[in-house]
Amino acid sequence: MWGYVGRRLLLAIPTLLGASIIVFAMVHLAPGDPISAILPVDASKEQIEDTKRAYGFDKPLPVQYLKWLGRVVQGDLGKSIATRRAVILDVRDSLANSLVLAVSSSLLAFGAGIALGLLAAFHQSRALDKLASAIAVIGVSVPHYWAGIILIIIFSVQLNWLPAMGASSDGGLVGYLRHMALPTIALALIPLGVIARVTRSAALDILNQEFVLALRAKGLARARVFKHVVKNAAPQIITVLGLQFGFQLGGSVLVEAVFSWPGTGYLLNLAIFQRDMPVLQGVILVLATFFVLLNLLVDVLQTYIDPRIARH
Repeated sequence: MWGYVGRRLLLAIPTLLGASIIVFAMVHLAPGDPISAILPVDASKEQIEDTKRAYGFDKPLPVQYLKWLGRVVQGDLGKSIATRRAVILDVRDSLANSLVLAVSSSLLAFGAGIALGLLAAFHQSRALDKLASAIAVIGVSVPHYWAGIILIIIFSVQLNWLPAMGASSDGGLVGYLRHMALPTIALALIPLGVIARVTRSAALDILNQEFVLALRAKGLARARVFKHVVKNAAPQIITVLGLQFGFQLGGSVLVEAVFSWPGTGYLLNLAIFQRDMPVLQGVILVLATFFVLLNLLVDVLQTYIDPRIARH
């Protein structure tokens, strides 16, 4: 098992290096001039050249990449063009808020999705199966941002139960939880539907295998059969859980924009409009790193649950 983990760790290094190249290239190849965000419209040519030299934009792209990568390895993501603040500080603060939102929405989506999927699988073609499948289809079909707007209209505007924007902690923990309630629900809908459908499919696949039929023929208790099915379906379900958590962390741009939630998605949205290249690079690289490490963790968990995976 440890040999398998070591191989996966070695594979993560070129993956992260490739991600850094893609992030750097995409940001620099995008249209627009980042210098225009910090200089007045009537700036002289000398001012423009001095500013480019100060930020290293006067060097060839390969040289810029190598210098940027050297700083990143040391934990320096540069300074924001718009705010002159260290990017690592902005990313740290926003990442903490995004992690809170991703964890809360993932717990809601994972718990409800797995429960619905297993209920549907063990009650195939019955009313519970149809109800769970309908909820899963609705969850997958509803866009995050649209669900967020509807939740704001109902619970904030009409009922005035929950705040619509921000992440204020003036009311302590209860106030913070009230602010994160609506974005959590909006962000949980799509992964809930995906996980419910994958869980149902994986459980049905195991239920139709011969060893389960043999267990039932021997009169094994329903709870024991359920345990065997869940254990054998777990590797496939865990893979989807890991991917969905990564999407929750990196794919919440629209939800955070709708609710003005100060996370990485909101910061990324601001950086795009401000053409703040250091912030764009820093946020995307950090999210890509989390995604790679999360996949590594999922592979390790799969190997722990089913040691046969490490042999391949």
